[in-house]
Amino acid sequence: MSRRILITGASIAGNTTAWWLARRGFDVTVVEREPEFRDGGQNIDIRGVGREVLRRMGLEEAALDAGTGEEGTAWVDETGQSVAEFLTDDLESDGPTAEMEILRGDLARLLYDAADQTVYFRFDDSIASLHDDGRGVEVVFESGAAERFDAVVVAEGVGSPTRERLFAGENDPRWMDLTTAYFTIARTDDDDHLWRWYHAPGGRSVSLRPDRHGTTRAMLTVQQPPNGAENWTEERQKAWLRETFADAGWDAPRVLQGMDTTDDFYFDVLRQVRLPRWSTGRIALTGDAAWCATPLAGIGATLAVTGGFVLAGELALTDDVETGFAAYETAMRPMVEKGQGVPKIGPRLMNPHTRAGIRLLHGALKIASKPPVRDLAAKMVGEPPQGPDLSRYG
Repeated sequence: MSRRILITGASIAGNTTAWWLARRGFDVTVVEREPEFRDGGQNIDIRGVGREVLRRMGLEEAALDAGTGEEGTAWVDETGQSVAEFLTDDLESDGPTAEMEILRGDLARLLYDAADQTVYFRFDDSIASLHDDGRGVEVVFESGAAERFDAVVVAEGVGSPTRERLFAGENDPRWMDLTTAYFTIARTDDDDHLWRWYHAPGGRSVSLRPDRHGTTRAMLTVQQPPNGAENWTEERQKAWLRETFADAGWDAPRVLQGMDTTDDFYFDVLRQVRLPRWSTGRIALTGDAAWCATPLAGIGATLAVTGGFVLAGELALTDDVETGFAAYETAMRPMVEKGQGVPKIGPRLMNPHTRAGIRLLHGALKIASKPPVRDLAAKMVGEPPQGPDLSRYG
């Protein structure tokens, strides 16, 4: 097949796909709407088959070295005292905290630096229009430039505008009834190396997680049906969070104060991307643009790097783009569907609305964290679904 491929989106999925395509001899361009590579973002982890992909890229040790330093997960009460803990050193396998915990931007940076040696990155631009004539794809960029590619891979994220143009009306999102905000705040002497998770009545929670940059990653969540808040202005979203968490307790005042000065505020109403197909002609989707499982699944980054590896591998095995895209979907869809199988009731159970519900949750977590059962409990939440057979790709 011809070898010129455009990828739109320079984060984990896009950069992994770009690296593997270039490794297999393709001429790869990545277009990214941001003016420069975007660092930042919250904690993610890589598990199972995703670790093998990074190992084959020679990046596993670098990713471990760039980890957040998180040593486990603790649920805390209104005084900050731990009521249940899962410490990584006590577990036989990954639990709520994986061995490879890393910030989104730090992993994306490792992948970008590796890909930048063989891939052309085009920042501060995006796709304005696409025309697939069956022999190639004519792409017009917002900058006005026009180029022709043999295939296009869309790796733009859960709200991908390119996906919405190409697959209009096909996404049937599964709303997870959880509204969440992520941002970075100043670190204090009280912050430790645990993911501390606090619950307040009304389905509210406050999380604080460590990083290696001298700051703390904060998360605010509210369990409620979707209300369109993802489309509000940032000013309105922050105002709503201030009102909602004004009386939440624990470190909520500190988090709200930090929210006012943060430079990486991210707000979303969680929903899964569910599509009947991931490609049309010479254009394919990957990463969250294709299958966002939401952070509740805990395998978004694992799916992103695995999908990039498989997509590149399948295109390298055929002379026909559409055949390669179809084989990629066949290989990845079972893992994606299992990863998306988070019970709809899960967010409600993990974010109780009453003090009695919070006490019940803490009691159950306390039992689950005891030595006789903690490894089984950790395995239930930490073991990713089985991925495709990577040996097919050499």
